Amino acid sequence: MYAELGQYAIILALIFAVIQAIIPLIGAQKGWNNWMALAVPTAQIQFILLFLAFAALTYSFVVSDFSVLLVAANSAVDKPLVYKFTGVWANHEGSMLLWNLILAIFGAAVATFGANLPPALRARVLSVQAMIGVAFLAFLIFTSNPFLRLENPPLEGSGLNPLLQDPGLALHPPFLYLGYVGLSMAFSFAIAALIEGKVDAAWARWVRPWTLAAWVFLTLGISLGSWWAYYELGWGGWWFWDPVENSSFMPWLVATALLHSAIVVEKRDTLKAWTVLLAILAFSFSLIGTFLVRSGVLTSVHAFATDPRRGMFVLLILALTIGGGLTMYALRANKLKSHSVFATFSRESGLVLNNLLLSVSAAVVLVGTMWPLVIEFATGEKISVGPPFFDMAFTPFMIVLVMALPIGSILPWKRANLGRSMKPLWGVMAISVTLGALVWSLQTGGRIIAPIGMTLAAWIILGAIADFGNRIRFRKVPFGESMRRLGNLPRSDWGKVLAHSGMGLIIFGISSVTAWEIEDIRTTRYGETYDVGSYTFTLNNVKDLEGPNYSIVRGEVLVESETESFLLYPEKRIYTAQQQPTTEAGIDMGLTRDVYIVLGDKQEAGGYAMRVYIKPFVNWIWIGTLVMSLGGLVSLFDRRFRVAAPSRKGRKTTAAPAE
Repeated sequence: MYAELGQYAIILALIFAVIQAIIPLIGAQKGWNNWMALAVPTAQIQFILLFLAFAALTYSFVVSDFSVLLVAANSAVDKPLVYKFTGVWANHEGSMLLWNLILAIFGAAVATFGANLPPALRARVLSVQAMIGVAFLAFLIFTSNPFLRLENPPLEGSGLNPLLQDPGLALHPPFLYLGYVGLSMAFSFAIAALIEGKVDAAWARWVRPWTLAAWVFLTLGISLGSWWAYYELGWGGWWFWDPVENSSFMPWLVATALLHSAIVVEKRDTLKAWTVLLAILAFSFSLIGTFLVRSGVLTSVHAFATDPRRGMFVLLILALTIGGGLTMYALRANKLKSHSVFATFSRESGLVLNNLLLSVSAAVVLVGTMWPLVIEFATGEKISVGPPFFDMAFTPFMIVLVMALPIGSILPWKRANLGRSMKPLWGVMAISVTLGALVWSLQTGGRIIAPIGMTLAAWIILGAIADFGNRIRFRKVPFGESMRRLGNLPRSDWGKVLAHSGMGLIIFGISSVTAWEIEDIRTTRYGETYDVGSYTFTLNNVKDLEGPNYSIVRGEVLVESETESFLLYPEKRIYTAQQQPTTEAGIDMGLTRDVYIVLGDKQEAGGYAMRVYIKPFVNWIWIGTLVMSLGGLVSLFDRRFRVAAPSRKGRKTTAAPAE
């Protein structure tokens, strides 16, 4: 019954999406108020229907209804309850239902909270959003139906992929999809602007909060995925330039450029055509990621589908969305000309440089990700593009970006005197270089990346603080006046200093763990003691245990140093339903280092293979992403994003109802 309810709900959602895609758009073109107003209830009804469908599928998983094919293939009676919930989206069909639900959530949010938008713009935005919904609801219903029944349901399901039976999967995919799909709003606003032929400061003020919300979710989703891979996969890394990792990183880079470009549109009424293009490209990269994950062209722990039919459907959506968006851009971009001018040294120029570096970086990642697929398609030869390429091709652009960021942030709009603007940064530069030199002199055997990374991290963090101090005129006016200015600063300024500081913390963590990590691999017997770095390791024992739906081989390792002593329990698990092994690292986490142990197979000559890593400051990578996300969240609550734009509201015209 519940499966049938869900089936009917997604079919009805498709019908309402078709109505929403057509009628409000016609109403906006004709100036018919009642046709434009239809966009609001249809968007809200879509959300309700898809929520009911998702609830029906969730219930089927929770009660282990194996008459539903998806449940039988991805769940089991003895699976812990939390993984019955996460199993809903830990598969292709369920994740696509979640994809459509999030798309409907964003549409319903604009319908419900976008009353300050001009009716014609809101109608066009919601119509474009509904067109995306039509495409993906059709994909869900015709190629990825999550509610198919089995004639002879099994007594026991196949179970969920063991790698996905982890608490991190409760958060990583939903946050990632909120980011991926949230960028559809930027796309919808861009296409609506192209149809209307108008982009101004008010448009930028409306589009930024939706893009910012998607950026925050995408940042958290990527961070959670990186953290999950670090502790769950047992290889000790936090990023491997996996093609599916890249598919989430590319839209993040473009969305970051879009956020900065929209600031220029809002403040200076320039870069309008470029900002609209970035809005189209940001969602286009999200669709490219969807194609890579769901087409079967990639083999990855992240990839879902291997059905070519699904791949062709997604490719068609990709071609229509990107091709249609870029075609409309080519036809209408001449209506978005900017007339503002700015000097070579100005904040506008700094943001243009920021945009170029981020866009080129995204292009580098795209080439490295797609090139093996192009070569295989053209010649049949399989090649791989791994971390060495990305490290060499991507890193220089990021170094230049970080070097330019504090300077660009502190420059005034339109025209700047570089020497005068740099005054607050000379001390910051001196401290940063001194810190890098100190690290260089103190490290023994470390890599050059450490002092460079420390210099850049200090430069960006202290530069953000110096910019903050400059805004409140710290030490230039009485202290009370500085505090008054501090209290009056918009939240976007607070968000900026947090986001930039978070980037500095990430650089600090990456450079530290890359330069100073220690790795040791050996066969270890019971009672054997050996040293790695400043720690002594002893394998006390290895026991066979039973988990809720898996068997365990658990080691007990004593770790000692001059200042501390603790036990770690690395495991190997065999899941009953799939008979598939997984590795659970034993990790002692800390602010200054992680001790990371992986238990390998039992050796014929006796003992166990064991890998030990000492990872200095690795957790600062994820601390930095949280600080960045917090900065975005603080900016999202800036008052300017919650009030109507009077310039547009004052120019509204009264539209007539349809005859």
